[in-house]
Amino acid sequence: MWWLIPAALAVAAAAALRWARRLVVATVSGPSMEPAFADGDRVLARPVRPGRVRPGQVVVVLPEYEGVRPRRPARRLLIKRVVAVPGDPVPDGLGPALAGAAGTPVPSDRFVLLGDNPGHSVDSRQEGFFAAARIQGVVVRRLGETAGNNSQ
Repeated sequence: MWWLIPAALAVAAAAALRWARRLVVATVSGPSMEPAFADGDRVLARPVRPGRVRPGQVVVVLPEYEGVRPRRPARRLLIKRVVAVPGDPVPDGLGPALAGAAGTPVPSDRFVLLGDNPGHSVDSRQEGFFAAARIQGVVVRRLGETAGNNSQ
C-alpha cells in the first residue's frame, strides 16, 4: 500500500501539468484594448467552453485567415471584449458588418467581440460575428507590470 502515495502524487502532478499547459499567454499588440490593456501588456487566459463565455469578459481569439490557411499559422492572437453571446440580441450601431443584424439573435456558435478603443480596433464592427472555434480562452489576469505604466 505504500506505493499509493507516490502514485497519487504522480497522477496529481500529471493533471496539474496538463491543465497548466492549456493556459494561453498573449501579448497585447496595439491600442485596440486601451484603456483596459496597453500595447505590450501580457495576459493569461484559460480555456473555456463557448457556452461559458459571458458578455463583458475579455477573450483571446485566433485571427481570421483570408484565402488558404497556412500550415503553421503564426501565434498572433487578438484580444477583444465579448459584447453579445449566442441568443443575445445583436447590439445597435455596430458598423457595416452587422448593420442589418441589429436586434436579431446572435447565431449559435457565434459571438460579437469589440475592442475597447473603437477607433483602433478591428472587431465585429468590420468582421461581423466571430466563430466560437476562434476563442482560445478567457483572460483571467494581466501578467507582470502594466506596459503603459513602466515609468518610475
